[in-house]
Amino acid sequence: MSGGKLDPIDRKILAELQADGRMTNVELAKRVGISAPPCLRRVRALEEAGFIRGYHAQVNTRDLGFEVQVFAMVGLNSQAEADLSRFEQRCRDWPLVRECHMLNGEIDFILKCVAPDLSTFQRFLTEDLLAADNVITVKTSLVIRGAKLEPGVPFDVLEARAAEVD
Repeated sequence: MSGGKLDPIDRKILAELQADGRMTNVELAKRVGISAPPCLRRVRALEEAGFIRGYHAQVNTRDLGFEVQVFAMVGLNSQAEADLSRFEQRCRDWPLVRECHMLNGEIDFILKCVAPDLSTFQRFLTEDLLAADNVITVKTSLVIRGAKLEPGVPFDVLEARAAEVD
């Protein structure tokens, strides 16, 4: 992994860990076709280089009592960098906001929020989000059901692209 360029083994390691981050190093090494010690060195190098940012359990939000999921489209009065950064920090501080993305176009940010019930989300919306400095509009859409949740990247597309370059 020189200069941030990934070789096929590094990409295979990432694909395998993305599919199952709990597998042992021995199992990972077997799946990618190398021995365990160099596999562990590669994983550590990928972590240090920032290609692997963490390992997380995918939890079932509804089973944990978070019945409400909402996307909130937020418009700001000012898009000056300091104001954007302040809003992003506020989003990091709000526990109900699980994702925050700055967008190009009519909407400045889209937030993915979860709440145990509608009244909890409504309270967050009126007391926190709408009351935040610089927020001028918020449009919300309640999620009825999710059809796909696929974190990470499609490694088959990455491999096809790498094959075209080689």
